[in-house]
Amino acid sequence: MNEAEPSSPKRAVYERLARVPQALSSGPRLELLDLLAQGEKTVATLARQAELSVANASQHLQVLRRAGLATVRRDGRQAFYSAAGDDVQRLVQAVRAVGEARLAEMDRLLDALHAGSGEPVTTTELRERLATGETILLDVRPADEYRAGHLPGARSIPIDELEARLEELPSDAQVVAYCRGPYCALSDRAVKLLTQRGRTAQRLREGVPDWRSEGLPVETAAIARDA
Repeated sequence: MNEAEPSSPKRAVYERLARVPQALSSGPRLELLDLLAQGEKTVATLARQAELSVANASQHLQVLRRAGLATVRRDGRQAFYSAAGDDVQRLVQAVRAVGEARLAEMDRLLDALHAGSGEPVTTTELRERLATGETILLDVRPADEYRAGHLPGARSIPIDELEARLEELPSDAQVVAYCRGPYCALSDRAVKLLTQRGRTAQRLREGVPDWRSEGLPVETAAIARDA
């Protein structure tokens, strides 16, 4: 039998395997996977956060499901989507690493994405700073993402609430803000706002999924505000 024929067992294996890179060959689907790495979400939430229509987001999610990259849990009429496993995040990180290393225009695009927020802090640098007790770690993602998993000791102030809650941060503190990962701009907004208000602030380049993939601990707990 000709190996190039669709009925070839070997070709069938490769055709099925191709569903994974095909599912990743879309900017919106890669962004949806980044969002799902933060925790379980509804289609409506994903559509809003990825700036897609609900119908378009739903179509992309079906592709991710068929490729085994996302799962769905139903509760009545609500459908809650999640990343299928930690290996999915590692796959996305690998795509990100290859893209940043091999696509010349990525440097320019990333510079434009993070323009005005200064040099980022790495996870290694952050751990050294936290050990001194002189740095406040600020999670500026939505509260539900913080509850699903956050860096140890981080305070939760969603970006849309930050300006109104600045008094919760000591004026002389060194703040490191983080959000969803290297392609998330929420922490850039936080750094710009804080520096405009005379605070010392930097962003963490990585997010919770990257922190977790390094084998570092992640907390899941209710939000506790300072008294």
